[in-house]
Amino acid sequence: MINDLISQLANLALTLSFIVAVIFGIAQVKTAARDRRERLTLETLRAFQTREFAEIATYISWNELPQTREDMAILPVEDREKVFQFSQQMESLGILVAEGLINLDLVDKTLGSFVVSSWEKYKPMFTDIRINQPDPFIGEYFQWLAERIDKRMTECPRKPFFEQGSIKQRG
Repeated sequence: MINDLISQLANLALTLSFIVAVIFGIAQVKTAARDRRERLTLETLRAFQTREFAEIATYISWNELPQTREDMAILPVEDREKVFQFSQQMESLGILVAEGLINLDLVDKTLGSFVVSSWEKYKPMFTDIRINQPDPFIGEYFQWLAERIDKRMTECPRKPFFEQGSIKQRG
């Protein structure tokens, strides 16, 4: 009888240990995912705060972009590199948002309508490449991201932070 009681207590202790381990494991996985997301968010923010990005963004803002792949080919090499690099950065950003690795809100707060206006400049060239290359996938995540931001800005625009009143406290 004492052996049965000891055996039941041991089984109960093992069960409780297993439950605690599962709960602890879930908490660790959630913490690791949040830490990974925060780290990626910070890395993304830093990428848009470089002189190189500022130079490329300025180029995209102030210059007409090629309308076709052939127009792209006649640009000076340095300009082609800027056009290509920026599109790759926007494509990568779109992938990060689509995969849920960074939040669309972050992109809206940091680049916002610039993503949309940039996509509009790239659209004729990418449409040409999609049809004539053919490369139906070029710029697909850039386009997706721009369309999401445009829809968000149209349907439910956010208030500028300085108009929101008080700073939100984090716990």
